[in-house]
Amino acid sequence: MQQVTPRVYTDTTQRGCNPSFVVTSDGVVVIDTPQLPTKAVAMRRAAEAHGPIRYLINTEHHVDHIFGNYYFRGAGPVIAHVEVARNFMLHSQHPSPYSYAREALPTHDPEGEAIFPDEETYYQDPNRPSITFTQDLTLEVGEHTFELLFTPGHTVGQIAVHVPEERVVFTGDTIFCECQTWLYVSSVEQWLAALERIRSLDVDHVVPGHGPVTTKAYADVQRAFLLEWVAAVAVGVAKGWSKDECIARISFADRFPVDIGQEYMMDHIQRENVSSLYDKLTTGARL
Repeated sequence: MQQVTPRVYTDTTQRGCNPSFVVTSDGVVVIDTPQLPTKAVAMRRAAEAHGPIRYLINTEHHVDHIFGNYYFRGAGPVIAHVEVARNFMLHSQHPSPYSYAREALPTHDPEGEAIFPDEETYYQDPNRPSITFTQDLTLEVGEHTFELLFTPGHTVGQIAVHVPEERVVFTGDTIFCECQTWLYVSSVEQWLAALERIRSLDVDHVVPGHGPVTTKAYADVQRAFLLEWVAAVAVGVAKGWSKDECIARISFADRFPVDIGQEYMMDHIQRENVSSLYDKLTTGARL
């Protein structure tokens, strides 16, 4: 794993989110878990080499941030926003989050097949959040402070984790650094406000949900990219283009690559981002 500071570790090299952990004088705090089974097992081993896991924090409910919770059963309690708990691995989500986790095995974790649970076994105990909150929450672990900041936008229960002693913030998917942004189930207005909150923090290191570790200056890039998406679709609407025409004509595929392992999703991201924004702009719904 990459050592961001003497006590902060993350992994930006695998398919899925950037799972991380912070070492304190009273154990380890894990932030998001790997989607791939062998990566999850290896990360737990690496974290516990520094001490017992005191807490596991999930920044959102998307499967690439939470599926690995299963392999952290028996460690510290899971903490998340109440909306993460409500949306945790729901069968009604499409595609099925369980199936989405399984489809990555042949190409990115074939050895994980041996420890991948069947669906019935998984749902008996996926290691859901047992501690939830509605706004912000502050944890004191050893000599470290963990400020869990409610930053909705990308998802309804999105949070960032600010650790002032390390001058670091884990933004989850509020920031996609140097890779495509998935915004089609998001609130752009809330997302922009979340970025402003991150910009207000006194930090040196930003660990994004996807992509390389960066600085808070990247919040400006993320903000601009969201606004470009909105503007491009708004121009299409103003020109009288139908949704299908907007989908056919609007793409930012040349701007950033898709994050590791999901290159095949490029067309899907472009289509769904355009479709979502078009529907909001033409129905008067809030962006």
